[in-house]
Amino acid sequence: MLIIPVKEGENIDRALKRYKRKFSNTKTLRQLRERKHFTKPSVAKRAERIKASYVQRLRTQEELG
Repeated sequence: MLIIPVKEGENIDRALKRYKRKFSNTKTLRQLRERKHFTKPSVAKRAERIKASYVQRLRTQEELG
């Protein structure tokens, strides 16, 4: 449970912004979406490897110019 203390005289929009930032940092929504469907471990590992190779390719292209 997230607790956002609202200070005296503080704008409610500012408190909402802090709440949204704190909520996104806890990655609750991402976790809920991941749990919606079961992903086999082999499929998850394959996706990680594909993503890692993609990121590596981008970094090498950046280094080369």
